[in-house]
Amino acid sequence: MAEAIAPVAVGASALALAMTTNVAGVSRAGVEGGELVAHVAREELLGVMVLLRDDPRFLCEQLVDLCGVDFPQRAERFDVVYNLLSVSLNHRVRVIVTTDETTPVPSVSNIWPCATWWERECWDLFGVLFAGLADHRRILTDYGFEGHPLRKDFPLTGYVEVHFDEDRKEVVYEPVKLTQDFRDFRFLSPWEGMTTLPGDEKAHLTRQALANGIPPGEVTKS
Repeated sequence: MAEAIAPVAVGASALALAMTTNVAGVSRAGVEGGELVAHVAREELLGVMVLLRDDPRFLCEQLVDLCGVDFPQRAERFDVVYNLLSVSLNHRVRVIVTTDETTPVPSVSNIWPCATWWERECWDLFGVLFAGLADHRRILTDYGFEGHPLRKDFPLTGYVEVHFDEDRKEVVYEPVKLTQDFRDFRFLSPWEGMTTLPGDEKAHLTRQALANGIPPGEVTKS
């Protein structure tokens, strides 16, 4: 029977320093909002993740979630962000790797099986590929959906619209048709737009005087 790993409580700043100096693949690490954040080379991701799970200084038993961030102006436009939790040590670690539209990120589903769901979501919404992911199906968009809707260059209106056709008695996919051009709606309240209500002229003058630093007693109605 394997011996249990005894947790070792270490401060976030000390962990950041240890990761930067001693862990291969960590380009930089620091403390943001009281949490350890590490930027890791894509090729070294699996080794770093195993260390974060098993090392008694980290003991990140859980992958809480995984998400993508899109920066279209960069060559490697995507950040893939892993949020890890240590229940034993009551701390969190955020790991960030970068990639582009064609280079896959190693799947961590063999380290934390729940990653399968999160990696499918990241693929579906951002188009990030994961090497070693057994199930590369979409998870949130519909069958046959084209594109990745959380990319910054994906149109706000999408490409197709869906409705139920009463005549055909089925769900129909059609190209998006905008019934009118985008308009600039102004939601100014009529009460805010009116400076003076009938019978309220004196109060209006008083408000203007106060705004200009004039004592109310000096206000005279013209």
